[in-house]
Amino acid sequence: MWRASVPDPEDIRRLRDARKKYGLDPLVVHANYLVNLAASDPVVRARSIDAFRGELERSDAIGAEYVVLHPGSYRGATLTAGIEALAIGLQEAAEGLGSVRTTVLLENTVGCGAQIGGRFEELRIIRDLATELTHLRIGYCLDTCHLLASGYNIVTAAGLEQTVAEAERVLDLSNIHIFHANDSKKPLGSRLDRHENIGEGYIGKQGFRRILAHPKLGSKPFILETPVEEEGDDRRNLDTLKRLCRPMQRSRSRG
Repeated sequence: MWRASVPDPEDIRRLRDARKKYGLDPLVVHANYLVNLAASDPVVRARSIDAFRGELERSDAIGAEYVVLHPGSYRGATLTAGIEALAIGLQEAAEGLGSVRTTVLLENTVGCGAQIGGRFEELRIIRDLATELTHLRIGYCLDTCHLLASGYNIVTAAGLEQTVAEAERVLDLSNIHIFHANDSKKPLGSRLDRHENIGEGYIGKQGFRRILAHPKLGSKPFILETPVEEEGDDRRNLDTLKRLCRPMQRSRSRG
């Protein structure tokens, strides 16, 4: 649905207390999947701007550090027009809000059809343009399934090094604040967004072991978006990631 309710002040207080008690940091919100700020359809565009403005207001109200946004689709227009519409949409959504503490994170996509964000260069152009038009702080969220499906070979050691180097050159790693940890049901370059349980897809356990152990990625938060088909699947995926981290932790402790 397009509209969401405003959080109750008491619920916000309880959330903040829970975060402090359990060390829940950072707090990351994912924007409504209906939002498409790049849309050429005027009705969808207007609804998207209004909905994302609400996301910014609620994220700021609950003290979320980040809100993740899909760049959207330029269907019916050109890529250039879609990127421009997206940047202007961010400007219009934030207009009049004053200082917003929450940072907007542009998420990479698999790049199928008219999707924006399948290449690092597209994400960079969006950020460069949007930071000229708006006071919002803007960074990136990289999804491992999307990386593989869009053509970035993060499975092999050489491919991961090349991908990290390209991300550093184009995006600047300091602007990448979050990773979505998902294995992929489909192979490299498939352009299909199909998430799989950790270690059961084309990235595999060895691929995730390399990603988690990479010295330039070790400090980044990783958030699961894996399938939940049976009760406990989310916990099992989390435990798998923890096991894959252990060799890295032992190595660091010896150093």
